[in-house]
Amino acid sequence: MPALRIALLAALAATAVATPAHASPASPVSPAERPLTCRGAGVDPGAAVRYRTETVVHAPLDRIWRLQTDVARWPAWQSPVASAHRLDHGPLRAGSAFRWTIPVPATDTTPALDLDITSTVRQLRPGSCLRWTGPAVADGLRIDGVHVWNFTKVRGGVRVSTEETHTGAQVEADVPAATRILREGLETWLRELKTAAEGHR
Repeated sequence: MPALRIALLAALAATAVATPAHASPASPVSPAERPLTCRGAGVDPGAAVRYRTETVVHAPLDRIWRLQTDVARWPAWQSPVASAHRLDHGPLRAGSAFRWTIPVPATDTTPALDLDITSTVRQLRPGSCLRWTGPAVADGLRIDGVHVWNFTKVRGGVRVSTEETHTGAQVEADVPAATRILREGLETWLRELKTAAEGHR
């Protein structure tokens, strides 16, 4: 499935949204820094595909936390997310699961696809950190991800830090391309979280 893999990776890269002129870009973090953790657990230490970044959001922590944990409303402020729904009820907590999709447009050689992601929260500390794991699948593709988020109050706002790793035969076949796609996805997420939180009325 190399042609499908390449086309899918290229299409995923195209989902990244250009940084608006008024938005501050997120800051990549040196790989030498300690991995992010939530309740002592972090990303996959053996994964070849990984990226970490952060940004300061000038908004109250409770607003940022609500945006991030109200999974069903992600499509309202995250442009790449087509659908998202909880598989349980109540506040997001350890053990909560959710399913979300990212459409992948058709190319000259592949049909349109939906990247279908099922995530399970493994660790959570309210207002402080989140860690979830789970597969992203499409026709001929499977990526296993581990995603950690940290939220730290700083002067004027909240530093939101995120780190994610991916494993799977398809992404490991082209680590630089897979890392670039992961980077673009995380930078877009932070940028749109910042825009949504700071523009909230």
